[in-house]
Amino acid sequence: MGDIEIAQNAKLEKIENIAKKIEIGEEYLEQYGKYKAKIDLKILDELKDKKDGKLILVTSINPTPLGEGKTTVSIGLVDGLNKLGKKAVGALREPSLGPVFGIKGGATGGGYSQVAPMEEINLHFTGDIHAITSANNLLSAIIDNHIYYGNKLEFEKVTWKRCVDLNDRQLRVVNTGLSGEKNIVPREDGFDISVASEIMAVLCLSEDIQDLKEKISNIIVGYNKNKQPIKVKDLNAQGALTVLLKDAIKPNLVQTLENNACLIHGGPFANIAHGCNSIIATKMALKLGDYVVTEAGFGADLGAEKFLDIKCRKANLKPDVVVCVATIKALKYHGGMAKEEIQNESVEALIKGIKNILKHIENLRDKFGLNVVVAINKYNTDTEREIQALADVLKENNIELSLCENWLKGGNGITDLANKVIELCERASNFKFIYDLQDSIETKIEKICTNIYGAQGVEYSSKAIENIKLIKGLGYGDLPICIAKTQYSFSDDPKNLECEDSFNIHVEDVILKTGAGFIVILTGKIMTMPGLPRVPAAENINIDSNGNIVGIF
Repeated sequence: MGDIEIAQNAKLEKIENIAKKIEIGEEYLEQYGKYKAKIDLKILDELKDKKDGKLILVTSINPTPLGEGKTTVSIGLVDGLNKLGKKAVGALREPSLGPVFGIKGGATGGGYSQVAPMEEINLHFTGDIHAITSANNLLSAIIDNHIYYGNKLEFEKVTWKRCVDLNDRQLRVVNTGLSGEKNIVPREDGFDISVASEIMAVLCLSEDIQDLKEKISNIIVGYNKNKQPIKVKDLNAQGALTVLLKDAIKPNLVQTLENNACLIHGGPFANIAHGCNSIIATKMALKLGDYVVTEAGFGADLGAEKFLDIKCRKANLKPDVVVCVATIKALKYHGGMAKEEIQNESVEALIKGIKNILKHIENLRDKFGLNVVVAINKYNTDTEREIQALADVLKENNIELSLCENWLKGGNGITDLANKVIELCERASNFKFIYDLQDSIETKIEKICTNIYGAQGVEYSSKAIENIKLIKGLGYGDLPICIAKTQYSFSDDPKNLECEDSFNIHVEDVILKTGAGFIVILTGKIMTMPGLPRVPAAENINIDSNGNIVGIF
């Protein structure tokens, strides 16, 4: 059976029963049908004096086309901890429609470690991303309307883009205002994917509705002829935008296939944004569970670094344990083995590819000072020789290893990892950030690139140098850094998987995000609007005569 068939055959509990398991009162539950609900933020007042649970961050090696199963391990770990009698709650990101219909397919786990209702979460869910899209595009309409009626703020350059929650490369650069109407001002515009919108980042980094409105008001949408920023509050648009997000700011409650609670809320990409679910959902989960399992997008060089350097810094959080997910197939791929041959045994390619996970562990354990365990998402093609070779290398480097079979066995297949996590949660750690906010913008960039990526140095385009100078001049040099980089490699070249030779990171542009409160560093050929692959996942998605959705994986 495929993932969707497993999910559709699962016996789900009504969402009010899931809420009761983690002591959410009926008055705080806003139901969206039988199996989904939003949680009123007023519950945080009731829970404010309750001790936080343990925070477990799940990350991974650099992703490959083979898939590593980070979300599958995260969901399985929630079930595994509950199997051991622990009150564990998940806190995960929402899927974007772009990847669902694009190259990745669904993002709700796999096999017997999924969140449900799987199809609804992967598609429109409770409308959060649609609300973000509407707020983003309302702002675009207000900007162009302001220019149409005389441009009192003297926009010379509009930096705010429109967005849509689909992979559509044709919209990366567009010309607008071509109707020929009197007073309309044609200009070049473009679309980002909705999850790359600054409004998504703002939603995920806000503490409450008033903080959300304040952050929105500070978003820069353009510059005047004196290169002074024009913000949302200059257009008096923050109120209208916040109204569109009044429900989207509330975390969503769903369940695993084993009927354990999971909060799913927010979904910025980790290669072009900061890659973590919302601060609100994470903090709420920490009050509702004794153990909270969350994840950060893509590899630890992107999602985990941003989770730690941006989200943890802003929210005053600290993970008790980090789980780094890998598969033997993916490690062989990083060792130079062709995708077509990956099913074959190759200890040589595996040993070569292990360098990738060792670098991630070095970063998490030695650079960030955190407790780390490796979770191997086991496949039936993994041989005993390969498993032993991996175990030997990790043991030599004093790294805990756990083989996970939760895709096939659910929570029962991941209790070894759950036990290791429980034990590591009791160990002291020495969490520290990679850079200080007082460092210069260039120093912060270089500390991430040299320490986390292993780059020899950083090269800046003239455009990037000019924008760094502008940002410093505006007084925003002390913001954290969000590097937009390919997820496939430690370098900014997606084809340089092994990173055997020394490399530099190439900074193409630097963009100030005053609403989100960070500076985005665009490297390599990163795009904020992805495209569809030659054969998109959309070609396999359908609905049968009984109304059942098929083809989402």
